[in-house]
Amino acid sequence: MNSSGTSVTCELGLRLIVPDRAPVPLVARLDYSVNDPYAIKAAFHVGEDEPVEWIFARELLTVGIVRAAGEGDVRVWPSQGEGERTVNIALSSPFGQAQFDAQVSPLSEFLHRTYELVPAGQEGEHIDLDAEIAEHLC
Repeated sequence: MNSSGTSVTCELGLRLIVPDRAPVPLVARLDYSVNDPYAIKAAFHVGEDEPVEWIFARELLTVGIVRAAGEGDVRVWPSQGEGERTVNIALSSPFGQAQFDAQVSPLSEFLHRTYELVPAGQEGEHIDLDAEIAEHLC
């Protein structure tokens, strides 16, 4: 895990859940920046040249560790794996669906570091609304 004064990055081991097959291990790179304090970017390395990227609400991943959260394209819920706590992440898009599970411990550590940078409820202090509006009006 790497941290700076403005970002946190980690490599998270996941398992792709495939019906009627053994889970497939893969790695996702999680990135958090104070410049986009509500979001966590995940790049799933699935063997292709370019990773598959998704953006999650930080709060969705945080809540999903303790109870089911999300609707539609992204859902997250806790479960008990082989002797360890895991979190499930289900993704749906027009291109397909995927379900992953990951150990809670490294995800929790990553999230903890993001909240050290930007505590819950203080996200708005890190957004320049005038710049955001100007960007979308041009």
